[in-house]
Amino acid sequence: MFYYVLKYVLLGPLLRLVFRPRIEGLEHIPSSGAAIVAGNHLSFSDHFLMPAILKRRITFLAKAEYFTGPGIRGRLIAAFFRSAGQIPVDRSGKDAGQAAIREGLGVLAKDELLGIYPEGTRSHDGRLYKGKVGVAVMALKAQAPVIPCAMIGTFEAQPPGRKIPKIHPVGIRFGKPLDFSRYAGMENEKAILRAITDEIMYAILTLSEQEYVDRYAAVVKAEEAAERAENARKFPRLPLS
Repeated sequence: MFYYVLKYVLLGPLLRLVFRPRIEGLEHIPSSGAAIVAGNHLSFSDHFLMPAILKRRITFLAKAEYFTGPGIRGRLIAAFFRSAGQIPVDRSGKDAGQAAIREGLGVLAKDELLGIYPEGTRSHDGRLYKGKVGVAVMALKAQAPVIPCAMIGTFEAQPPGRKIPKIHPVGIRFGKPLDFSRYAGMENEKAILRAITDEIMYAILTLSEQEYVDRYAAVVKAEEAAERAENARKFPRLPLS
């Protein structure tokens, strides 16, 4: 119930009024049945803008950190995400990917829409990064089409570290559904999973027109963080006199 109150009464109308998102390809979202909406991930706002314009309910796999924050603020955020029907996924440990797949398949088994960001994390610089193959596994196991989606302008509206979005034109583009039924029963073939994932990422890239990086975003983030830490160690800031 809270999901629909949030969408139609509280947050949805506000987002549509403030951002006035340009929508393209909404006809590609099926009116019923299981489907995966796979998109780029540029901003925290992405979680709310896409559901606000879809007629159907969509459930995202959200990082577990949103549900485990400390203090009153953490509990409020966790309650918000749970009430909105989002599913926490622990991204740490070797079994994290399997847990996400199980949760996603549970959504698809109910003939619902599943939202997923194949990059696995938000882009920290506005570029599109290599996709993880979990989306391909779910598409094959659930025999569900994949609708590519591109969020446009949300990085500029709310880049990493900015808590309150600024007013900036945004757009949402949906592409034609991708059918991978020709690969049925091949969800354990690594080469097939990579080929499917790359096809999905190319469709997203075509819609978003981002610069593409053929590396995982989490790896690049970790390398850049390590480089900053090393530079800080080598060249510490001197105290102002």
